[in-house]
Amino acid sequence: MKKIYLMIFSIMMLVIVSAGCSSDEEKSAEKQTQQADEKVELTVSAAVSLQDALNDIKESFEKENANVKVHYNFGASGALQQQISQGAPVDLFFSAAEDKFDKLVEEDLIEEKNGIDLVGNDLVLVVSKDSKKEIGSLEDLTKAAKISIGTPESVPAGQYAKQTLENMNLFKEVEDRLVYAKDVRQVLTYVETGNVDAGLVYKTDALNSSKVEIIATVQADLHDPIIYPVGMINELDHAKEVKLFYDYLQTEASMEIFEKYGFKNLK
Repeated sequence: MKKIYLMIFSIMMLVIVSAGCSSDEEKSAEKQTQQADEKVELTVSAAVSLQDALNDIKESFEKENANVKVHYNFGASGALQQQISQGAPVDLFFSAAEDKFDKLVEEDLIEEKNGIDLVGNDLVLVVSKDSKKEIGSLEDLTKAAKISIGTPESVPAGQYAKQTLENMNLFKEVEDRLVYAKDVRQVLTYVETGNVDAGLVYKTDALNSSKVEIIATVQADLHDPIIYPVGMINELDHAKEVKLFYDYLQTEASMEIFEKYGFKNLK
C-alpha cells in the first residue's frame, strides 16, 4: 500500500513540476513577444540641410524596423549642440560642422569612437530666378543691396559664408548689407521670395529649389571643410536601437540617398 501511495505522490509531483515549467515557458515566450512588439522611439537632432535626405532614410529604415520610430529635431547645428549640452533628451546628433560636434565630445556627451564624418557639402551663391540684378559671381556681391547668410555663431553655413567673404576681402564692404538667418533654409527662403538679392547656402539646398539659380560654387579653400559628423549620445535608454539606426545611416542604401540630394560620400 505504501508503494502505491508513493507512486501516486511521485506522479502528482511530476505533473505539478511539468505544469510549472510549462507556465514559466509560456510567460517567457509572452514576455519576448511583448518586447518584440514594443515601440521604441528615437530622437535625432540634425542640421536642417539634412532634412530631405533624412526623411527618405527614415521611411526606408522604419519599413525594415517596424518596432522603431525615429523623430527628428531639425535646426541650426549650433543651436542643437547647445540644447544637447543643456540636457535635451537626444539619441543621435548629426551636425553640419565639426566644431559643434567636437564640443559635445569635449563635454563627454559623445565618445569619439561612437561618431563618424559621414557626408560633405559645397557652399554656393544663389539668386532668385526672377532676379534683375546683374550678379554673376561672388565679386558681384558688391552690387547687391541685401545679402543673406546664416548667423555665423550658430549656423555653420553662415560661418563658412563669413569665412569666404573675409578671405575674398569682401566682408567689410558688404557687412552692413548682410541679412542674418536662423538656418540655411531661411536664407534660401529670403532669396526665393526676393527679400534679398543673393544668398550663400549649401549646394544640397539650392538643388532642391526650383526658384533659385546657382551662380557660383565657392572654392573649398576659402572656408573650413564642410563636413557632417554624426554620433551617438552617451547614456542611452535604447542603445541597441540607436546603434541600429546609426549603422543604417552608413549603409550603401542610405549613402545613395545622401548622394541623390547632392551630398558627398566621405566614408
